[in-house]
Amino acid sequence: MFSTSIEAVSEFTRPIHSIVRNYNSDKILPGSATIFFINMEGYALTCKHVAEMIIAADQINSKYRSFVNEKNKLSTTDHYSENFIALEQKFQYNENITAELKTNFVDCVDKMDSFTITVHPTLDLAVIKFNGFEQLRYHHCAKFLKEDTLLKQGKFLCRLGFPFPEFNNFQLNHQTEEIEWTQTGINLSPRFPIEGMVTRFLGDQQNGIYGIEMSTPGLRGQSGGPLFDENGVICGMQYSTKHLHLGFDLEEKEININNKIKKISDYPFIHLGQCIHVSTIKAFLREHDISFFEV
Repeated sequence: MFSTSIEAVSEFTRPIHSIVRNYNSDKILPGSATIFFINMEGYALTCKHVAEMIIAADQINSKYRSFVNEKNKLSTTDHYSENFIALEQKFQYNENITAELKTNFVDCVDKMDSFTITVHPTLDLAVIKFNGFEQLRYHHCAKFLKEDTLLKQGKFLCRLGFPFPEFNNFQLNHQTEEIEWTQTGINLSPRFPIEGMVTRFLGDQQNGIYGIEMSTPGLRGQSGGPLFDENGVICGMQYSTKHLHLGFDLEEKEININNKIKKISDYPFIHLGQCIHVSTIKAFLREHDISFFEV
């Protein structure tokens, strides 16, 4: 049902890769999110929480570089241990604090000197504008549903994103004491679609109807990814998943597993994806005079 549309939407949907390291740890944790391009001018949609992560990275990394610079100035002979502990306290570092966070836009533009981020004041929605590029790495852009009244309960839609990251083109540089991207290793992660039925619509007094609830979860890494129909027309954007307790609880239930009686407990939930409604997206783009296409 969605095989052709997935191919079409993949033309303008891209991953954001991230790597994170906590203070005083050699372990690097990879993560991902999704953006999709809405015109041929370098504008892309994603979630506000993704955009805020990108913005926060500069502050986190700048703080860590200042820490390393001050650490390197400490005397190695005169009360080094005491001074080092005082320095950790000054920067409020411990093993649970993120020391480094770096992001990488994959296959979006040939180069850029900056980007501009515009966020929605209340909803999990943002636009990223790439600046200083010479060539786009995508050749088509999103087309939004014009008649959003066609979105009704029971309609099947699909989401696309990049959960389950497999990229490993990063390392910890022990000389600089910083994590960094490398030219070796796997630099891509496979795209992952997930379909679902429209179950309910999301709204509040401030925004009116602003979202679409889906019968299946949006997966980690699909935040910012497009929600589309069987023709590849954009109907929304995945931003979160909520978890509702079903009430079918089992406690100390005896079951037979491999001819052995075992007692289990289970508290099931249903996981429902939440997407920003296409009408909300279009209103946000019009408000900021950003061009887009409708069909």
